Amino acid sequence: MSGKIPREFIDELLARIDIVEVIDQRVPLKKGGKDFKACCPFHNENTPSFTVSSTKQFYHCFGCNANGSAIGFLMEFDRLSFVEAIEELAQSAGLEMPDTGPERAPDTVTPALLESLSKANRFFKEQLRSHEGSAEVIAYLKKRGLTGEIAALFDLGFAPPGWDNLAQTAADDVKALEIMARAGLVATRQSGGYYDRFRSRVIFPIHDSKGRVVAFGGRIIGDGEPKYLNSPETPVFHKGSELYNLHRARSPIAQQGHALVVEGYMDVVALAQYDIDNVVATLGTATTTAHLQRLFRLAPSIIFCFDGDQAGRAAAWRALETALPELGGGRQASFLFLPDGEDPDSLVRKEGAQSLRDRSANAKPLPDFLFEKLASETDLTRIDGKARLVELAKPLLARIPEGPLRELMLQRLREQTGVRSSGVTPLPASRGQSRPKSNTTQRLTPMATAISLLLQRPGLAAAHVLPEHLDPQTTEPGVALLKQLHGIAASNPKLTTAGLIERFRDTNDAGTLEKLASKDHLLEQEQFSPFFAETLVTLEDQALAQSINKLVARAAQEDLDEGSKSRLADLYRQRARLRHSREDD
Repeated sequence: MSGKIPREFIDELLARIDIVEVIDQRVPLKKGGKDFKACCPFHNENTPSFTVSSTKQFYHCFGCNANGSAIGFLMEFDRLSFVEAIEELAQSAGLEMPDTGPERAPDTVTPALLESLSKANRFFKEQLRSHEGSAEVIAYLKKRGLTGEIAALFDLGFAPPGWDNLAQTAADDVKALEIMARAGLVATRQSGGYYDRFRSRVIFPIHDSKGRVVAFGGRIIGDGEPKYLNSPETPVFHKGSELYNLHRARSPIAQQGHALVVEGYMDVVALAQYDIDNVVATLGTATTTAHLQRLFRLAPSIIFCFDGDQAGRAAAWRALETALPELGGGRQASFLFLPDGEDPDSLVRKEGAQSLRDRSANAKPLPDFLFEKLASETDLTRIDGKARLVELAKPLLARIPEGPLRELMLQRLREQTGVRSSGVTPLPASRGQSRPKSNTTQRLTPMATAISLLLQRPGLAAAHVLPEHLDPQTTEPGVALLKQLHGIAASNPKLTTAGLIERFRDTNDAGTLEKLASKDHLLEQEQFSPFFAETLVTLEDQALAQSINKLVARAAQEDLDEGSKSRLADLYRQRARLRHSREDD
């Protein structure tokens, strides 16, 4: 749920802060009816579908289904951990973080690592300015067309030759050296002591979404291997989720409606020199799902830029396979393959910025790349070649969420092969691949309705007792969850929607509860209580009917004992009274 932070503290925190103020500081909100609205910060849109409820203390986007509490918003928008989000909200609310004892020691590692990395960044920048060996680096940067202003904007630095220039800055401070080692700045010698990980390299600092230096990339000057070297994985740096320059490119990507993904740091920096600023680079890894999700929250389109050689096309295919489950809902991907021997840096210097923009605008759409690649592996003049194309395409198309894009690609496959619909229909997408449909179009069961109403108005728990016939052992799903929610809400009368849902963070029910909390029942405030009462009556009627049916089914197989007969008669009477009371109402 909440790690080792007490529930009571989280409840108090969420009761003190106002989610409208928290979000408005980051995304300007406008009053719209009973809620506040804005264009969603997690996906590109022109018409506001992002709503924030001061009553529920909950946000929800009807476009991409992003939702949650103020804690969840900070985790998503500011890319904070759960504890970091709690700490930031507590500071703004004037609350002191609780002393949780030995179970949760204060996080001293992360601040120490970040401070060590920040010091290293200052060291590398100073070496670029003053080290006698930096002339070769400066000449290299100028040869690549970079100005001093761009180098300063990207905090470029220089790791001088020598084994321990950076390590020596800590002198004999053993603790500082240990922190530097954990931050990936130095490594231990077999003979004892430490040596610098980065030597004789142009240094590119890597920032997280908050603009903090969390790692470095270095390009060798002169001969040597590897040509590029990245920091290792550390507690503050994960290659599979970070993207170079994302903290700076976030706004341009959102404004321009697409992100350009390149393969190297120098490409990003060089393109910035030409005012192409919606560019990010992966960090020595293939494109991951986490990368795509972060970019698609900012814009609906991603353009992958790869070399046109065999290696570049192989990398592009891997990116395509990763992208398939993230497509649909207006999200799209394209591929820009560069001429032989060119990279974005050299191409923009040779042809200019507008040429690269034109090439990007005409990048190959993912569907075209997919079918061209598969067609090149088959002979479509042969019947068995067309059959092979179907078999190659089906598992790939199955990974695309259901919707127009998937259907149009299936239609294209049918047109290319002549195979009728039943022959090309892929297996259903695996669990977790398809994106949830808007919950406003899904009709809720009475149980889901009761849970949804209770989530949106936790105060209903104090005014309404759950029917005694609701049994968690019944086949009706959700009984145990409803009882748990009712118990929590009844015991905590000040709990908000957000506070109630936070009790279930990191549980299997969290996603379901978030969706139900954002369901619009089209009710006025005074209608919630009678509607909840009516829903509970429906649940009680269902529970009675279920118990009756079980006993009737038993009676068909065997004679009931006197106790069971009496129980059955009593159930019939209770159900009759319940129905009469509903008719009277």
